[in-house]
Amino acid sequence: MDKIFFKQMYFYGYHGAYPEENRLGQRFYVDLELGLDLRPSALTDDLNKTVNYAEVYGAVRKEVEETQVQLVETLAERIADRLLQDFPIEQVLVRVTKPDPPIPGHYQAVGVEIFRSRA
Repeated sequence: MDKIFFKQMYFYGYHGAYPEENRLGQRFYVDLELGLDLRPSALTDDLNKTVNYAEVYGAVRKEVEETQVQLVETLAERIADRLLQDFPIEQVLVRVTKPDPPIPGHYQAVGVEIFRSRA
């Protein structure tokens, strides 16, 4: 299956299990892999036969910046559901990364990755 991918889309949201995360907010990175057949658009050079990247970005931005959930697992699931509903894709891999969670210790980032499909 062909893929369209987005790497490290950057958003600011208010998701988290701790009150300060909901009050202060933090950065989130979202990576996507959208599985679909790209041949029709490639052969015709027709945007209407593929996925509009700007519309995908807008849908993800809306989920991250205009909603509030406690878990990045929930956020990733909501992003996957929305993309499968709104776009002609067969499958989606969503990775949500929190580079600055309020967790003591030394690490680069924490996050989740989920894979969902229509079938």
